[in-house]
Amino acid sequence: MSTVQAEIEINAPIETVWETIMDPNRLGDWVTIHKSVKDVSDMPLREGATMNQAMHVRGLTFRVHWQLVSVKPPHEAQWEGGGPAHSNAIIRYELSSNQDGRTQFRYTNEFHPPGGRLGNVAGRMIVGATSEREAKNSLSKLKALLEARS
Repeated sequence: MSTVQAEIEINAPIETVWETIMDPNRLGDWVTIHKSVKDVSDMPLREGATMNQAMHVRGLTFRVHWQLVSVKPPHEAQWEGGGPAHSNAIIRYELSSNQDGRTQFRYTNEFHPPGGRLGNVAGRMIVGATSEREAKNSLSKLKALLEARS
């Protein structure tokens, strides 16, 4: 298993951040590895909602089927995804509001590659640094997007 965490403070109300990150049609606005999304459940998303996402990392495009397994608007969401070769991932969004109206956003991605322990080692070597860099770049892109609206 490979875990990536990134955190950022955004000068925007928690509701604005929540609406943006929970709209699958906005993923291309801020997720750097996002390529496309289809078959999205009805909006607003509720527990049990699903979507299919194509992503592009290190020259490879892959598809993940996501299910929203837990949601507590506007503070927490957890997605579980199944990808190629029986890989899976868990993504958590955790938001909190500061006294000055800014939003603290913590993003966590747990990736479980196929192949047991050997797959874990290979996964860390292949996507470890890339995942952390892309998570930070995505949060920076989200911050710029939402703060430009202010």
